[in-house]
Amino acid sequence: MKNRISLLIISLLFSQQLMANEPPPSPVKVSEVKETTFSPTVELVGSISSRHNVKLTAGLAGRLEWVAEPGTLIAKGEAVAKIDPQPLLLQQAEQQAQIKRATINLHYLLRELNRLQELRQTNSASLFQLDQTQSQFELAQADLDIAKLRLAQIDDQLSRTLVPAPFTGVITDRLREAGGDVNRSEVLVTMLDTENLEARIFVPVKYLTFLRQSKQIMLKAGEQQIEAGVKAIIPAADMQSQSFELRVSLPEQASEHWTAGQLVTATVPAQAPSLALTVHRDALLLRRDGTYVVRIDAENRAHREKIEIGQGQHDWVSVKQGQLKAGDKVAVRGAERLRDGQQVQITRS
Repeated sequence: MKNRISLLIISLLFSQQLMANEPPPSPVKVSEVKETTFSPTVELVGSISSRHNVKLTAGLAGRLEWVAEPGTLIAKGEAVAKIDPQPLLLQQAEQQAQIKRATINLHYLLRELNRLQELRQTNSASLFQLDQTQSQFELAQADLDIAKLRLAQIDDQLSRTLVPAPFTGVITDRLREAGGDVNRSEVLVTMLDTENLEARIFVPVKYLTFLRQSKQIMLKAGEQQIEAGVKAIIPAADMQSQSFELRVSLPEQASEHWTAGQLVTATVPAQAPSLALTVHRDALLLRRDGTYVVRIDAENRAHREKIEIGQGQHDWVSVKQGQLKAGDKVAVRGAERLRDGQQVQITRS
Protein backbone atom coordinates (compact mmCIF):
# COMPACT_ATOMS: atom_id res chain seq x y z
CA MET A 1 0.00 0.00 0.00
CA LYS A 2 2.84 2.37 0.88
CA ASN A 3 4.50 1.59 -2.48
CA ARG A 4 1.31 2.46 -4.37
CA ILE A 5 0.94 5.73 -2.55
CA SER A 6 4.54 6.56 -3.26
CA LEU A 7 4.12 5.80 -6.99
CA LEU A 8 0.95 7.94 -7.13
CA ILE A 9 2.73 10.86 -5.48
CA ILE A 10 5.68 10.51 -7.87
CA SER A 11 3.27 10.40 -10.87
CA LEU A 12 1.44 13.52 -9.72
CA LEU A 13 4.70 15.36 -9.16
CA PHE A 14 5.91 14.31 -12.63
CA SER A 15 2.64 15.48 -14.25
CA GLN A 16 2.87 18.81 -12.48
CA GLN A 17 6.46 19.20 -13.64
CA LEU A 18 5.44 18.44 -17.26
CA MET A 19 2.60 20.94 -17.06
CA ALA A 20 4.97 23.48 -15.61
CA ASN A 21 7.42 22.92 -18.51
CA GLU A 22 4.68 23.04 -21.23
CA PRO A 23 4.54 26.43 -22.97
CA PRO A 24 1.42 28.54 -22.51
CA PRO A 25 -1.37 28.08 -25.07
CA SER A 26 -0.71 29.90 -28.32
CA PRO A 27 -3.44 32.30 -29.47
CA VAL A 28 -5.00 31.37 -32.83
CA LYS A 29 -7.91 32.48 -34.90
CA VAL A 30 -10.01 29.71 -36.43
CA SER A 31 -12.48 29.17 -39.22
CA GLU A 32 -14.87 26.29 -39.79
CA VAL A 33 -14.62 23.81 -42.63
CA LYS A 34 -17.80 24.18 -44.68
CA GLU A 35 -19.66 21.89 -47.04
CA THR A 36 -21.21 24.21 -49.58
CA THR A 37 -22.29 24.35 -53.18
CA PHE A 38 -19.01 25.30 -54.75
CA SER A 39 -18.76 27.08 -58.11
CA PRO A 40 -15.10 27.21 -59.17
CA THR A 41 -14.15 30.40 -61.00
CA VAL A 42 -11.25 31.74 -63.02
CA GLU A 43 -10.09 35.32 -63.44
CA LEU A 44 -9.67 36.72 -66.96
CA VAL A 45 -8.50 40.12 -68.13
CA GLY A 46 -10.84 42.22 -70.28
CA SER A 47 -11.28 45.85 -71.25
CA ILE A 48 -13.89 48.57 -70.92
CA SER A 49 -15.46 49.84 -74.14
CA SER A 50 -18.10 52.40 -74.96
CA ARG A 51 -21.32 51.21 -76.56
CA HIS A 52 -21.19 54.21 -78.89
CA ASN A 53 -17.92 55.28 -80.45
CA VAL A 54 -18.39 56.84 -83.89
CA LYS A 55 -16.59 58.91 -86.48
CA LEU A 56 -18.87 61.77 -87.57
CA THR A 57 -18.60 62.76 -91.23
CA ALA A 58 -19.61 65.78 -93.32
CA GLY A 59 -23.07 65.47 -94.83
CA LEU A 60 -22.13 67.54 -97.90
CA ALA A 61 -19.19 69.27 -99.53
CA GLY A 62 -18.39 72.81 -98.42
CA ARG A 63 -16.25 75.05 -96.25
CA LEU A 64 -16.02 74.30 -92.53
CA GLU A 65 -17.06 77.22 -90.36
CA TRP A 66 -16.71 75.57 -86.95
CA VAL A 67 -15.67 72.23 -85.39
CA ALA A 68 -15.97 71.25 -81.70
CA GLU A 69 -12.70 70.91 -79.80
CA PRO A 70 -11.52 67.61 -78.26
CA GLY A 71 -12.76 67.14 -74.71
CA THR A 72 -16.00 69.04 -75.31
CA LEU A 73 -19.08 67.42 -73.77
CA ILE A 74 -21.96 67.68 -76.25
CA ALA A 75 -25.57 66.70 -75.64
CA LYS A 76 -27.57 64.63 -78.08
CA GLY A 77 -28.80 66.78 -81.00
CA GLU A 78 -26.34 69.64 -80.46
CA ALA A 79 -24.04 70.70 -83.30
CA VAL A 80 -20.61 69.10 -83.52
CA ALA A 81 -19.54 70.97 -86.67
CA LYS A 82 -20.97 73.56 -89.06
CA ILE A 83 -20.49 73.93 -92.83
CA ASP A 84 -20.97 77.29 -94.56
CA PRO A 85 -24.66 77.37 -95.68
CA GLN A 86 -24.42 80.49 -97.89
CA PRO A 87 -24.20 78.69 -101.29
CA LEU A 88 -27.23 76.59 -100.40
CA LEU A 89 -29.16 79.62 -99.14
CA LEU A 90 -28.67 81.24 -102.56
CA GLN A 91 -29.87 78.06 -104.28
CA GLN A 92 -32.86 77.99 -101.96
CA ALA A 93 -33.80 81.59 -102.85
CA GLU A 94 -33.41 80.83 -106.57
CA GLN A 95 -35.58 77.74 -106.32
CA GLN A 96 -38.27 79.62 -104.41
CA ALA A 97 -38.35 82.12 -107.26
CA GLN A 98 -38.66 79.24 -109.74
CA ILE A 99 -41.63 77.90 -107.79
CA LYS A 100 -43.26 81.33 -107.81
CA ARG A 101 -42.79 81.55 -111.60
CA ALA A 102 -44.16 78.03 -112.13
CA THR A 103 -47.18 78.88 -109.96
CA ILE A 104 -47.93 82.02 -112.01
CA ASN A 105 -47.71 80.03 -115.25
CA LEU A 106 -49.96 77.32 -113.83
CA HIS A 107 -52.63 79.86 -112.82
CA TYR A 108 -52.53 81.43 -116.28
CA LEU A 109 -52.97 78.06 -118.02
CA LEU A 110 -55.81 77.17 -115.66
CA ARG A 111 -57.69 80.34 -116.57
CA GLU A 112 -57.00 79.71 -120.28
CA LEU A 113 -58.24 76.13 -119.97
CA ASN A 114 -61.47 77.22 -118.27
CA ARG A 115 -62.08 79.85 -121.00
CA LEU A 116 -61.56 77.32 -123.82
CA GLN A 117 -63.87 74.80 -122.12
CA GLU A 118 -66.65 77.43 -122.06
CA LEU A 119 -66.04 78.33 -125.73
CA ARG A 120 -66.04 74.67 -126.70
CA GLN A 121 -69.57 74.31 -125.38
CA THR A 122 -70.71 76.77 -128.06
CA ASN A 123 -68.30 75.39 -130.71
CA SER A 124 -66.38 78.67 -130.59
CA ALA A 125 -63.03 76.91 -129.92
CA SER A 126 -61.48 73.95 -131.67
CA LEU A 127 -60.95 70.60 -129.96
CA PHE A 128 -57.27 70.69 -130.91
CA GLN A 129 -56.76 74.03 -129.17
CA LEU A 130 -58.51 72.71 -126.04
CA ASP A 131 -56.39 69.55 -125.95
CA GLN A 132 -53.23 71.56 -126.44
CA THR A 133 -54.04 73.88 -123.53
CA GLN A 134 -55.01 70.89 -121.34
CA SER A 135 -51.61 69.32 -122.04
CA GLN A 136 -49.76 72.56 -121.27
CA PHE A 137 -51.64 72.88 -117.97
CA GLU A 138 -50.72 69.34 -116.88
CA LEU A 139 -47.08 69.92 -117.83
CA ALA A 140 -47.10 73.11 -115.77
CA GLN A 141 -48.44 71.12 -112.80
CA ALA A 142 -45.61 68.61 -113.17
CA ASP A 143 -43.03 71.40 -113.44
CA LEU A 144 -44.33 72.93 -110.22
CA ASP A 145 -44.09 69.56 -108.44
CA ILE A 146 -40.51 69.12 -109.67
CA ALA A 147 -39.60 72.60 -108.47
CA LYS A 148 -41.03 71.86 -105.01
CA LEU A 149 -39.10 68.59 -104.83
CA ARG A 150 -35.93 70.42 -105.82
CA LEU A 151 -36.56 72.92 -102.99
CA ALA A 152 -37.03 70.01 -100.55
CA GLN A 153 -33.65 68.62 -101.65
CA ILE A 154 -31.99 71.98 -101.02
CA ASP A 155 -33.66 72.19 -97.60
CA ASP A 156 -32.32 68.72 -96.79
CA GLN A 157 -28.81 69.79 -97.79
CA LEU A 158 -29.17 72.90 -95.63
CA SER A 159 -30.04 70.72 -92.64
CA ARG A 160 -26.80 68.81 -93.25
CA THR A 161 -24.70 71.96 -92.81
CA LEU A 162 -25.02 71.28 -89.07
CA VAL A 163 -23.53 67.94 -87.99
CA PRO A 164 -25.60 66.86 -84.93
CA ALA A 165 -24.41 64.65 -82.09
CA PRO A 166 -26.18 61.25 -82.30
CA PHE A 167 -25.83 60.79 -78.53
CA THR A 168 -24.53 62.62 -75.48
CA GLY A 169 -20.78 62.21 -75.38
CA VAL A 170 -17.31 63.72 -75.56
CA ILE A 171 -15.28 64.71 -78.60
CA THR A 172 -12.11 62.60 -78.42
CA ASP A 173 -10.42 63.64 -81.67
CA ARG A 174 -10.75 66.45 -84.25
CA LEU A 175 -9.51 65.49 -87.71
CA ARG A 176 -10.38 68.67 -89.65
CA GLU A 177 -9.97 72.31 -88.69
CA ALA A 178 -12.34 75.21 -89.39
CA GLY A 179 -11.68 77.22 -92.56
CA GLY A 180 -10.86 74.31 -94.89
CA ASP A 181 -13.02 72.73 -97.56
CA VAL A 182 -14.31 69.19 -97.00
CA ASN A 183 -15.97 66.61 -99.20
CA ARG A 184 -19.07 64.60 -98.44
CA SER A 185 -18.43 61.61 -96.09
CA GLU A 186 -15.09 63.04 -94.93
CA VAL A 187 -14.43 62.32 -91.23
CA LEU A 188 -14.54 65.45 -89.07
CA VAL A 189 -14.44 64.27 -85.42
CA THR A 190 -14.50 61.16 -83.29
CA MET A 191 -17.16 61.05 -80.56
CA LEU A 192 -17.34 58.73 -77.55
CA ASP A 193 -20.24 57.94 -75.23
CA THR A 194 -18.71 58.01 -71.74
CA GLU A 195 -21.90 57.10 -69.88
CA ASN A 196 -22.93 53.80 -71.50
CA LEU A 197 -20.02 51.41 -70.94
CA GLU A 198 -19.59 47.69 -71.35
CA ALA A 199 -16.83 45.18 -70.62
CA ARG A 200 -15.50 42.91 -73.34
CA ILE A 201 -13.78 39.73 -72.21
CA PHE A 202 -12.34 36.98 -74.39
CA VAL A 203 -13.10 33.66 -72.68
CA PRO A 204 -11.58 30.24 -73.56
CA VAL A 205 -14.03 27.98 -75.33
CA LYS A 206 -13.86 25.32 -72.59
CA TYR A 207 -15.78 27.67 -70.25
CA LEU A 208 -18.62 28.35 -72.69
CA THR A 209 -20.96 25.69 -71.25
CA PHE A 210 -20.65 27.01 -67.70
CA LEU A 211 -20.90 30.66 -68.77
CA ARG A 212 -24.26 30.15 -70.51
CA GLN A 213 -25.82 29.55 -67.09
CA SER A 214 -24.48 32.80 -65.60
CA LYS A 215 -26.45 36.04 -65.58
CA GLN A 216 -24.04 38.10 -63.48
CA ILE A 217 -20.25 38.53 -63.74
CA MET A 218 -17.97 40.05 -61.10
CA LEU A 219 -15.66 42.77 -62.46
CA LYS A 220 -12.76 44.38 -60.66
CA ALA A 221 -10.40 47.23 -61.49
CA GLY A 222 -8.14 48.58 -58.78
CA GLU A 223 -10.18 49.09 -55.61
CA GLN A 224 -13.49 49.18 -57.48
CA GLN A 225 -15.55 46.01 -57.79
CA ILE A 226 -19.05 45.60 -59.22
CA GLU A 227 -21.38 42.82 -60.27
CA ALA A 228 -22.68 43.40 -63.81
CA GLY A 229 -25.20 41.64 -66.00
CA VAL A 230 -24.22 39.55 -69.02
CA LYS A 231 -25.30 41.44 -72.14
CA ALA A 232 -24.31 39.00 -74.86
CA ILE A 233 -22.29 35.86 -75.51
CA ILE A 234 -20.84 35.76 -79.02
CA PRO A 235 -20.17 32.03 -79.53
CA ALA A 236 -17.85 32.45 -82.51
CA ALA A 237 -14.43 31.19 -81.46
CA ASP A 238 -11.24 32.65 -82.85
CA MET A 239 -9.27 29.95 -84.68
CA GLN A 240 -5.92 30.87 -83.14
CA SER A 241 -6.80 31.80 -79.56
CA GLN A 242 -9.79 29.41 -79.25
CA SER A 243 -11.72 32.04 -77.33
CA PHE A 244 -15.07 33.77 -77.74
CA GLU A 245 -16.23 37.27 -76.79
CA LEU A 246 -18.32 38.01 -73.72
CA ARG A 247 -19.97 41.41 -73.34
CA VAL A 248 -21.09 42.67 -69.94
CA SER A 249 -23.24 45.76 -69.41
CA LEU A 250 -21.95 48.15 -66.77
CA PRO A 251 -24.30 50.21 -64.57
CA GLU A 252 -24.47 53.96 -65.14
CA GLN A 253 -22.54 54.78 -61.96
CA ALA A 254 -19.55 52.81 -63.27
CA SER A 255 -18.57 55.80 -65.43
CA GLU A 256 -17.67 57.70 -62.25
CA HIS A 257 -14.65 55.44 -61.67
CA TRP A 258 -14.05 53.55 -64.93
CA THR A 259 -13.46 54.72 -68.48
CA ALA A 260 -13.24 53.27 -71.98
CA GLY A 261 -9.96 51.50 -72.67
CA GLN A 262 -9.35 50.56 -69.03
CA LEU A 263 -8.37 46.97 -68.19
CA VAL A 264 -10.58 44.98 -65.80
CA THR A 265 -10.48 41.54 -64.23
CA ALA A 266 -13.56 39.37 -64.74
CA THR A 267 -14.41 36.36 -62.57
CA VAL A 268 -16.13 33.73 -64.72
CA PRO A 269 -17.30 30.19 -63.81
CA ALA A 270 -14.78 27.45 -64.60
CA GLN A 271 -16.86 24.39 -63.64
CA ALA A 272 -20.43 23.40 -62.91
CA PRO A 273 -21.59 23.98 -59.29
CA SER A 274 -21.01 20.98 -57.00
CA LEU A 275 -21.12 20.12 -53.29
CA ALA A 276 -17.62 20.22 -51.77
CA LEU A 277 -15.67 20.78 -48.56
CA THR A 278 -14.11 24.24 -48.49
CA VAL A 279 -11.55 25.94 -46.27
CA HIS A 280 -10.51 29.56 -46.04
CA ARG A 281 -7.40 30.50 -48.02
CA ASP A 282 -5.73 31.85 -44.88
CA ALA A 283 -5.75 28.34 -43.37
CA LEU A 284 -3.41 26.91 -46.03
CA LEU A 285 0.20 26.24 -45.15
CA LEU A 286 2.23 25.81 -48.33
CA ARG A 287 5.28 23.60 -47.88
CA ARG A 288 7.65 21.86 -50.26
CA ASP A 289 6.14 18.45 -49.61
CA GLY A 290 2.53 19.62 -49.97
CA THR A 291 -0.24 21.76 -48.53
CA TYR A 292 -1.28 21.54 -44.88
CA VAL A 293 -3.89 22.93 -42.50
CA VAL A 294 -3.84 22.94 -38.70
CA ARG A 295 -7.00 21.37 -37.25
CA ILE A 296 -8.01 22.36 -33.72
CA ASP A 297 -9.72 19.53 -31.81
CA ALA A 298 -12.30 19.72 -29.00
CA GLU A 299 -9.53 20.00 -26.39
CA ASN A 300 -8.01 22.99 -28.21
CA ARG A 301 -4.98 21.04 -29.40
CA ALA A 302 -3.40 21.50 -32.81
CA HIS A 303 -3.09 18.71 -35.38
CA ARG A 304 -1.39 19.28 -38.73
CA GLU A 305 -3.31 17.66 -41.62
CA LYS A 306 -2.05 17.24 -45.18
CA ILE A 307 -4.68 18.03 -47.83
CA GLU A 308 -5.05 18.32 -51.58
CA ILE A 309 -6.79 21.46 -52.74
CA GLY A 310 -8.92 22.02 -55.83
CA GLN A 311 -10.43 25.09 -57.46
CA GLY A 312 -10.88 28.37 -55.65
CA GLN A 313 -13.84 30.70 -55.28
CA HIS A 314 -13.17 34.14 -53.79
CA ASP A 315 -11.60 33.52 -50.31
CA TRP A 316 -12.39 29.79 -50.23
CA VAL A 317 -10.80 26.72 -51.83
CA SER A 318 -12.17 23.24 -52.21
CA VAL A 319 -10.53 20.22 -50.52
CA LYS A 320 -10.13 17.08 -52.65
CA GLN A 321 -8.38 14.76 -50.19
CA GLY A 322 -7.72 14.83 -46.46
CA GLN A 323 -9.07 13.90 -43.03
CA LEU A 324 -11.16 17.03 -42.67
CA LYS A 325 -14.93 17.01 -42.34
CA ALA A 326 -17.60 19.69 -42.23
CA GLY A 327 -17.61 21.57 -38.93
CA ASP A 328 -13.91 21.06 -38.12
CA LYS A 329 -12.05 24.11 -36.93
CA VAL A 330 -8.83 25.08 -38.69
CA ALA A 331 -6.43 27.84 -37.73
CA VAL A 332 -6.34 30.86 -40.05
CA ARG A 333 -4.03 33.01 -37.89
CA GLY A 334 -1.07 31.91 -35.77
CA ALA A 335 -0.75 28.41 -37.28
CA GLU A 336 2.74 28.74 -38.79
CA ARG A 337 4.72 27.80 -35.65
CA LEU A 338 2.32 25.36 -34.00
CA ARG A 339 3.59 21.88 -33.17
CA ASP A 340 1.46 18.78 -33.45
CA GLY A 341 -0.52 18.35 -30.20
CA GLN A 342 0.29 21.83 -28.91
CA GLN A 343 -2.30 23.53 -26.72
CA VAL A 344 -3.90 26.65 -28.27
CA GLN A 345 -6.24 29.44 -27.20
CA ILE A 346 -8.92 30.48 -29.67
CA THR A 347 -9.26 34.25 -30.02
CA ARG A 348 -11.48 36.51 -32.06
CA SER A 349 -8.74 38.90 -33.22
